[in-house]
Amino acid sequence: ATAMIAVATDIGDKISRELRTYGANLIVTPQEDTLDVQIGGVDLKPPSDGAYLNEADLPRIRGTFWRHNIVGFAPMLPVSVRLSNDSDAKNVTLIGTYFSKRLTFGKEDFVTGVRVTHPFWKVQGAWPDDNSSDVLLGEGLAVKLGRKSGDEIEIAGHPHRVTGVLSTGGAEDEQIIAPLALAQQILGKPGAVRRLYVSALTKPEDALSRRDPKSMNPEMFDRWYCSPYVASIAYQLQEAIPHSHAEQIRQIAQNEGTVLSRIKGLMLLVTLAALFASALAVSAAMATAIFERRTEVGLMKALGAGNASVAALFFAEALLLALIGGVVGFAAGALLARQIGRSIFDSQIIIEPVLFPVILAIAVIVTFAGSAMAIRRAVKFDPVYALRGEA
Repeated sequence: ATAMIAVATDIGDKISRELRTYGANLIVTPQEDTLDVQIGGVDLKPPSDGAYLNEADLPRIRGTFWRHNIVGFAPMLPVSVRLSNDSDAKNVTLIGTYFSKRLTFGKEDFVTGVRVTHPFWKVQGAWPDDNSSDVLLGEGLAVKLGRKSGDEIEIAGHPHRVTGVLSTGGAEDEQIIAPLALAQQILGKPGAVRRLYVSALTKPEDALSRRDPKSMNPEMFDRWYCSPYVASIAYQLQEAIPHSHAEQIRQIAQNEGTVLSRIKGLMLLVTLAALFASALAVSAAMATAIFERRTEVGLMKALGAGNASVAALFFAEALLLALIGGVVGFAAGALLARQIGRSIFDSQIIIEPVLFPVILAIAVIVTFAGSAMAIRRAVKFDPVYALRGEA
């Protein structure tokens, strides 16, 4: 029980970090993309490529309340480019992004990019430098063009070195991935960012997280704002980046909550099963002890001891054993929890001090529950039969 409770109280961030390998869980786009402009049923909203975020605003993410929960972020800027291969020419999509970009916010330096937010991207070869004009080719496009790591490719009339071949299992396999500055140069829009992927550690949704912040009173809003819900982090991203709209990538965020809830449910079942087995063991041990001491019980009752006195004697013994067992169990459970943390999460499980009195209380409750039936039988012993050694 100690091990399971300790892991359950410390599992949230660890599971969230593990699930970050599935990619970002928030996306930020220009606010203009969310506007619906219709006249007479005709959609007059400008094409989505007409609105951009400002790259200079991105480091401000590190100034939000939950900045330490932001694992990383990666801007994206798609550009249609023309490839020249002898007499054959075709248009493909080039995605400008950060690979492992070093940024500064205030006095803090940090590194971010797709190597943080998209750890499932696999590269055969080497990752490009963010300050170079080198590129990655998606594996599907590389096969069509007959290119490999170390080759050159001509993009918009300029040669660029291919440092590696990218495999994602997605649309990127048919695209070119390049430093963001190169995409901005080709597009002719310095500082432009089309969308931003953010990977953040969040807690599963509950009733409060689903509330509309506009309908909350100040006290409830502060509680919502200071909780690492995906919605509250998205709200803070919108505050940090002007003219932006942030929302969760719902499939990823919901899957995280589902996985975490199921794992915690499984751990609860294991804990309850362990406590039930402990109660059965205590019951059997106490029943044996009382049976062996039935003569003493009979003598006490013959000398005038009431049922309450007999029960109090055995409950006092059970309490002492429960406290000793609780201390030993807490120490053994703490070691087991640390071993689980190292073997499964490759990190240490933190045992909160407040868990110690909780475990002692659980030990006492389980011991009393397991002993109650056996002690109830003891107080009903007939002293005549008990003194004669009969059950």
